[in-house]
Amino acid sequence: MGSTGAVNLILDFDSTIVAAEGLDEIARLALADDPDREAKVLAIEGITRDGMEGRIGIDESLERRFAMLSITRKHVAEVVKLLKKRIAPSFRRHRAEVKKNASRIWVVSSGFRDYVVPVCAELGIAADHVVANDLRWSKDGVCTGYDTTSPLARPKGKPAAVRALRLDGLVVAVGDGATDCEIRDLGAAREFVAYCENIERENVVARADRVVRSVDELLWIYGLPGAPSYPKSRMVALLLENIHADAVQRLADEGYKVEALSDALPEAELARALKGVSLLGIRSKTRVTAGALAAADRLLAIGCFCIGTEQVDLAAAGARGVAVFNAPYSNTRSVVELAIGEIVMLFRRAVESDRILHAGGWRKSAQGCREVRGKTLGIVGYGHIGSQLSVLAEAMGMQVLYHDIAEVMPLGNARRAKNLADLLAKSDAVSLHVDGRRENTHLIGERELRKMRPGSVLVNLSRGHIVDLEAVAASLRAGHLAGAAVDVFPVEPNSNKESFDTPLRGIPNVILTAHIGGSTAEAQQGIGVFVANRLVDQVNTGSTAGCVNLPEIALPPTPRAHRFLHLHRNQPGVLAAINGILARRKINILGQSLRTSEEVGYVVTDVNKSYDDAVIHDLRAVEGTIRLRVLH
Repeated sequence: MGSTGAVNLILDFDSTIVAAEGLDEIARLALADDPDREAKVLAIEGITRDGMEGRIGIDESLERRFAMLSITRKHVAEVVKLLKKRIAPSFRRHRAEVKKNASRIWVVSSGFRDYVVPVCAELGIAADHVVANDLRWSKDGVCTGYDTTSPLARPKGKPAAVRALRLDGLVVAVGDGATDCEIRDLGAAREFVAYCENIERENVVARADRVVRSVDELLWIYGLPGAPSYPKSRMVALLLENIHADAVQRLADEGYKVEALSDALPEAELARALKGVSLLGIRSKTRVTAGALAAADRLLAIGCFCIGTEQVDLAAAGARGVAVFNAPYSNTRSVVELAIGEIVMLFRRAVESDRILHAGGWRKSAQGCREVRGKTLGIVGYGHIGSQLSVLAEAMGMQVLYHDIAEVMPLGNARRAKNLADLLAKSDAVSLHVDGRRENTHLIGERELRKMRPGSVLVNLSRGHIVDLEAVAASLRAGHLAGAAVDVFPVEPNSNKESFDTPLRGIPNVILTAHIGGSTAEAQQGIGVFVANRLVDQVNTGSTAGCVNLPEIALPPTPRAHRFLHLHRNQPGVLAAINGILARRKINILGQSLRTSEEVGYVVTDVNKSYDDAVIHDLRAVEGTIRLRVLH
C-alpha cells in the first residue's frame, strides 16, 4: 500500500465509472421504433464487446455501430439521465472521496463528451479533466457522425491522449478494456489496474498489474486522500442458512464481497470456510466453536440472524476480539402468533381431523374439542415473547399466569405464579419461552409433566433441550397430556436434505414444526436488516451497541479523526499505558470511551489525523491487547 510522488489516475468511463456502455444505451433509445430493434441492439453490443476485448480496433468498432444508428440530441439527453442513475455503486458510495481527488483524476474515454462530461460532473470531475470523442451535429439536432480525426477514434488513441496530458509523477491507467491496458503497454502509464466492479474480462485481468473492484480499494492501494483503513471490496461476508436477501443486499451495497449459502456447515467445513472471512452470518443451526474460531484469521464480527446466541462460543469469540450480535426482538410477533395458533389447534384437535381427511376418511365430532376462552394459559418465561403472548391470549378471553426468575411486571390482568409448580398445576395450556442456558436443560421433565393438569397441552417454541421429549411422549400416550406442539428439538438436521426423528412422531394431537417460530417473511426481513446494520456499524465505527459478548459502546462516524479501537483483557493499567503512548508522541485526543466487562475492556480513542505510524506498533504491544483496529 502507498506510493511516492504525485499519483495521476486515468479512468475509463464506460463499464468503469458507469455500469453501462454509453453508446449501447443510446442505441436502445435510437432504435426504439425499429422493427429489428432487438437484433440490431444485440449486434451493437457484440461489436462493443469485440472492441473492449481487443478483437477489433476502436475505429472499426465506432464505424460499424454508427452505421446502424440515427442519433438525436434528445437521445443524448435521455442517456445522460440514465447514466447518472447507473453510476457504479462504489463511485456513488465514495462520491466525496472522488471529489477530494478530482484534481488527480483524468477520464480518458472512447465514448463521447456529450454524455461523459455531465455524468463526470456528478462526481466533481471537471470538464477539462475529461478527454473523449466529439459528436457532430446538424442545425436541427441530428447527429451527422463524429470527429474521425480524434486520436480516441483511432487505434492506440488512448496512449496518445494520455501522453498529450504531459502528467508528472506516477500515471496509473484504470479500466475494464484492452484499450485501457494499451495505455501502459505503449508507455503512457507505469501501471494498469483492471477495474472489475461492473464487468470482469478475463483477457484484460490477465494483463493487469493489479485488480480492483471498488473506488475505495483503488484509493487505498495508492494511499490517496480519503482512502479507508482497509477497503471493503477486499473483505468477505459469509452468510449461512439462507439468510434473508435484504441482508445480502445490505452488505453488498456496503461494498463487501458476499458469499451466501443455504445450509449450515459442520465444524470442520466451517473452519475451512472462515479463512479470509471478515463477517460471518448464521442462524440457529451453525455451531461456531472455539476450534472454528481459531481458524478464522480475519474475522471481525458474527451476526446471529435469530434470537439466540448459544450456538456461538461467546467466550472464545470475545477472547479473539470477535463481536457477536443477534436480533433479540425482531421475530417476537411471529413466534407469538404461532404459539396462539398452535394452542387453538391443540384445543380443537384440528391436526387429528386434518390427518384423517387427508387419508380419505371423515370424522365429524366435538369429542375432546374445547374453546380457549376461559382457560388458563401458563407462560414460562415472561420476556418480550412471553409478555406479548400474554396480551394476545388475554384478548382471546384466556386467563394468564406467568413464571420468570426475573422480577418482571405483568401486562394487563396477567398474574405471577408462586413458582413453576404452581403454574403447571393451574394451567390448561403451558407455553415455554425461556433462554437456552444449560440450567434450563429438561426444565420440563417427567416430574413437571405429572404436575400439569390432566388434559392440558404443552407448547415449546424456545429451545430444544428445555423439554424431555421421551417424557412428553410417555405422558401423551398415557393420556395425561392431551396434546403438544414442538418447534425446537435437542438435535436438528443441518439442512433440508437430512432425515429427522423424534419420540413424538405418530402420536395423535401433536404438532411438529421445523424450527419455524420466527420464520415468516416479515420476521426474516426485519432480522436481516437489523443484524446486517449491526455488522456494518461495527466495521464502520467500531460500535458494539447490541453486542452480546463485548462491552457495549455506541459510536458515531469519524469524519474528522482517526479512531483507535483497542480490545484488551480487563486488567489494571491498560488505559494508562494507551494514554501514555499517545502523550509521549504528542497525539491530541479528540474523544475517548472505555467500557469493561468481567473479562474484556474496550477503549475507543479518536485522535488527530497526523501521527507517527509507529504508534500503532506501540499500542499493539500494550500488555493484555487482544486486538487493535484503526478506522479512518
